[in-house]
Amino acid sequence: QVQLVESGGGLVQAGGSLSLSCAASGRTFSSYSMGWFRQAPGKERELVAAITWTGASTYYADSDKGRFTISRDNAKNTVYLQMNSLKPEDTGVYYCAAKPGWYGSRWPEYEYWGQGTQVTVSS
Repeated sequence: QVQLVESGGGLVQAGGSLSLSCAASGRTFSSYSMGWFRQAPGKERELVAAITWTGASTYYADSDKGRFTISRDNAKNTVYLQMNSLKPEDTGVYYCAAKPGWYGSRWPEYEYWGQGTQVTVSS
């Protein structure tokens, strides 16, 4: 029902910013909560931010809160992740994921996944 494609990753120095986009296709996009996950080298995939289908509720991991902002534009079938004040520990592959209903905190709860986009923060 949902196909996801991430874009916007790249190489940035510590303290810099990146904006990620996730373009979705499928008629049911507006009924899904969306999450951004990060998989760092040698680490488990973890949720960094999530947003409900209406955008009324958001979640941020403690390490990312205050630096990252998740948003969505259902008219454009797109979810965004604005990342500021990037740190080397933010490095990893960022995945966009979709889940029916309310967002969850664990990656197995999400039904659809994008291919990922690499974010590398140098120091």
